[in-house]
Amino acid sequence: MNRLAGESSPYLRQHAENPVDWYPWGDEAFARARADGKPIILSVGYSSCHWCHVMAHESFEDPATAALMNDWFVSVKVDREERPDVDSVYMTVTQALTGQGGWPMTVFLTPDLKPFYAGTYFPAVDSHGRPAFSRLLRSIHDAWEADREKVVDSAEKITTQLQEATQRVNSGVTAAVDAALPSRVVEALRNEFDEEWGGFGGAPKFPSPSNLEFLLAYHVSHPDDPLEPSALDLVTTTLRRMMDGGIYDHLGGGFHRYSVDARWLVPHFEKMLYDNAQLARLYLHAFQLTGDPAFERVVRETLGYLEREMLDPAGGFYAAQDADTEGIEGKFFVWSPAQIDAAFGAEDGRLFRTVYGVTEAGNFEDPHHPEFGRQNVLHRPRPLDDCARDLGLDAAAIEARLPALRERLRAERGRRVHPGLDDKVLASWNGLALAAFAECGRVLGDAHYLEVAARTAAFLQREMWDDGLLHTWKAGEAKVEGLLEDYAFVGLGLLELFKATGEIAHLEWARRLLDDALDQFHDEGRGGFFESPLDGEELILRQKPFFDAATPSGNGAMALFATWLARYTGNEEWEAIGGEVLSLVAGQLQRAVTGFGSTLLALDLIAAPPREVAIVGAPGVRAPFEREVARRFLPTTVIVPAESGGSLPLLEGRDVSPGEAAAYVCRAMVCDLPARTPEALREQLDAASR
Repeated sequence: MNRLAGESSPYLRQHAENPVDWYPWGDEAFARARADGKPIILSVGYSSCHWCHVMAHESFEDPATAALMNDWFVSVKVDREERPDVDSVYMTVTQALTGQGGWPMTVFLTPDLKPFYAGTYFPAVDSHGRPAFSRLLRSIHDAWEADREKVVDSAEKITTQLQEATQRVNSGVTAAVDAALPSRVVEALRNEFDEEWGGFGGAPKFPSPSNLEFLLAYHVSHPDDPLEPSALDLVTTTLRRMMDGGIYDHLGGGFHRYSVDARWLVPHFEKMLYDNAQLARLYLHAFQLTGDPAFERVVRETLGYLEREMLDPAGGFYAAQDADTEGIEGKFFVWSPAQIDAAFGAEDGRLFRTVYGVTEAGNFEDPHHPEFGRQNVLHRPRPLDDCARDLGLDAAAIEARLPALRERLRAERGRRVHPGLDDKVLASWNGLALAAFAECGRVLGDAHYLEVAARTAAFLQREMWDDGLLHTWKAGEAKVEGLLEDYAFVGLGLLELFKATGEIAHLEWARRLLDDALDQFHDEGRGGFFESPLDGEELILRQKPFFDAATPSGNGAMALFATWLARYTGNEEWEAIGGEVLSLVAGQLQRAVTGFGSTLLALDLIAAPPREVAIVGAPGVRAPFEREVARRFLPTTVIVPAESGGSLPLLEGRDVSPGEAAAYVCRAMVCDLPARTPEALREQLDAASR
C-alpha cells in the first residue's frame, strides 16, 4: 500500500499514485524493514527536479519495476527540502561512494539505515554506463539473498568510515585564519572566471551568490587591490551576462536554477525561492556600487515575480516552481517565431524576435519530447545598438517599447498551462526572502517591499513558531523541528528588517533565535554548530555544515548572525562565536578556498574595523538621512534607525527634539559630532570610507 497520500509535501504527493508501496521517512518503514528482513530503497528528490520526474515516469510508474520494489525492498520517499538533514547525510554517502551527487538520489540501506550502495538517476534501460534500474534491483536483491552477512558487513564499514570522517570535519583543526586568505580566494576565483560569459568554470554553470557577495564585500574592504579584473568587474560581468541570458525569465522576472551551458543560455527551468531571494540582494548591491539602472530593474522584476507567483495569502513564500509543464521541460517558457508574430503582428514581432534571439533554428529541445520541436529560450544575444541597426530604428526608441511588449507576451504566456508549484513554505528560505524584501525596501525606498517583509516576519512568528522554529508549513500545518539554517536565515532576515524599520521587536526575536540556536545546535566542547538539534532524530551521521551549496552554509550563516547581533547589542560572547567558527574551519579554508563564501563574508565582517551609523528622529523626518545611507553598499556597517535614544549601546543619549533628526557616524561606538543635515551626513560618510 502506498502511504504518501496523507503527506503534506507536494513532492511526496506526486508519488501517491505510484504502484510502488512508498513509505514516508519514519519508524513505520524502518520497523517493516526489520520485521521482513528487507533492505530499504531510499529515494530522495524534490518537486521541481526534472530528472526526478523522468525517473518517476520511467520506473516508479512502471508496474513491473514497482513489483520488484514491493517484493524485495521497503521503499522510502524523502522530500529533500522537507528533510534537508536526511538529504545531507545520504548525499555525503552518495558522494563518498560514487564521487558525485545529485537528484534523484537513490541509496540502498540495511534495515538499520546503514548504506551499502548509492547512485543518482538510474534509467529504465542500460544507458551511458548506468545500469537499468530494474537490473540494479535484481543485482542487489541477489546479493542480499546470497550473502546478506557480507552486504551488512560492507554497510557497517562504510558507515564507520563516514562517521570517522565526519568526526574529523566536525572537530576541525583550530587555527588562526591567515590574513592573506581573502586575497588568495579572489585570485582563485579570477583563475576560474569565464572572461567571455562571466561566472566560474564551464557547463553546467550556477550563479554562486555567496561567492559573488564575498567579491563585492572584498571590493569595498580592499579598494586598492591592483589586480585585474577587479573583484567588482568579476561580479558585474557575471550579472550582466546572466540577466541577458536564458537563465533569466525576461517576461516574468526571476531566475531559473542553473544553465546547462557556459553561456547562461539554456537553463534547467525550475525556479527556486532561495535563488531568487539571494540574487535580488546581489543585484541590489551591484546597483548600489554602480548605479546601473538595469540592475535595479532586475531587482524589481525578481521581487515582482516572487510576490506575484510565490507568495501565499497567509504571508509565507512557496518553495519552488517546476521545470516541466505537462511532462515537457520548459514548455511554459519557450517560444517559436510563429507564436511571437501571432502575439504581436509582423512589425512588433520582428522587433521582439530580433532583440530576444528568436529564430526558426531555435536554441532548445526537450530530448524526451522531440515531437515538441525546436523552440526558443528568450535571451538578449546582441547589444541593442546592433539590433537597432538591423531594424533601422533608434536604440532608445526600441528600449522604450520593450516593457509593454514583454508585458503583452507575459499575459499571453499566462494563458498557458502553468508549471507545477511546490506550495510548501520553508522557514529557512523564507528567511532569505525576508532579508531580500527588507533590504530592497530600505535601499530603494519602497514601502511596499517593507510591508511584504513585515508580513513574512509576522507569518513566521505566527505560523512557524511554537516555542521554537518549525521547518516546513503547508495549508495551516507546520511540522519538522527547525534546523540550523532555519534559525540562521530567519535571524539574518530579522536583522535586515530591523535595519530598515528600527522596530525593536524584530531585534528582540532575533536575540531569542540566537539564544535558542546556541542551546540546540552549538557544540560547546569543540565549537561550531550541528545541522540538527542536539535532542533531534538520531541519524547515522551528525554533521556540521561548513560548505556553501545553493544556499549559505549553516555555520557560515550562523557566524554572520552571531557577529551582527553582537555588533548591535554589544554582547561579547556572541562576538566570539563568529571567530570560533572561523578558527574551526580554518584548515578547510586553506584547502578549498572557493566553497566558503558565506564564511568569508563573516571573516570580512569580523576583520573590518567596527563601523556604526545611528539615525534618530521620527520616520518622516529621518527619511532623507536614511536615503543618504541607503545609496551606499556598506557590508560591514551597523545601521540603526530609531525615533529616539534607546537601550542599544549605539542609541544611548541620542535623543533629538521633536521635528528634528540627526545621524551619528561612529567607529567602535566612538562617534563624530551629530550630522544635522543629509549633506553633513554625506560628508561624514565620505570621510569614513577613505
